[in-house]
Amino acid sequence: MQRGKFITFEGGEGVGKTTQIRLLTERLAARGINCIKTREPGGSPGGEAVRHVLLSGAAEKLGIGPRGEAILFAAARADHVDTKIRPALDRGQWVLCDRFMDSTRIYQGEHTDVPQGLVDILERIAIDGLRPDLTFVLDLRAEIGMNRANTRRTKGEIADRFEREDLSIHKNRRNAFLQLARQDPARCKVIDASQTVDEISFDIWQIVERELLLKEQGQTALLQNEKEA
Repeated sequence: MQRGKFITFEGGEGVGKTTQIRLLTERLAARGINCIKTREPGGSPGGEAVRHVLLSGAAEKLGIGPRGEAILFAAARADHVDTKIRPALDRGQWVLCDRFMDSTRIYQGEHTDVPQGLVDILERIAIDGLRPDLTFVLDLRAEIGMNRANTRRTKGEIADRFEREDLSIHKNRRNAFLQLARQDPARCKVIDASQTVDEISFDIWQIVERELLLKEQGQTALLQNEKEA
């Protein structure tokens, strides 16, 4: 059985990752590709428990600092990879994930006092060699993204601890995501998230077809020719 593909979606708050993951899932399903949607932090029972502690602000109230938070994120990711992502890929399913290792590098590694060496170690342990086949960085001005995030919340819903941070931090994170994409252009594809939903979806699909579907078809044909030779 051919291994599934692993696609991650990254970017700041309010860039539309959830919507684009849903649309890509529908396009892939129309092609007969079995895929699952997941998210981080979360995606598994252990990961979801950690998600609540981190995003609700409970970790801050308990006095857990940036290093402790980074370790919690890594623990959630390790559980997510071991119990959900890797098994799905091994079954031949495609996995579409809302945030993965890059978010940790930006949110915990770039603009906190967490040493880069610790971030590297935690990432290596948590992913255990698993890296995305393709990463979409949805890029949007921080002011627009935060306005979207504030607008989409239902009445009475409270902003999570990252959404409550200062706008300057969100601007720095946007720049950090763009820098990350420049450093790894083969994997990371920047998408203009100021476009319409359909335009963004079209751009993403074009890249998925070119980088994954057509290459996979070519490899399958090559293997078939080798068998027949």
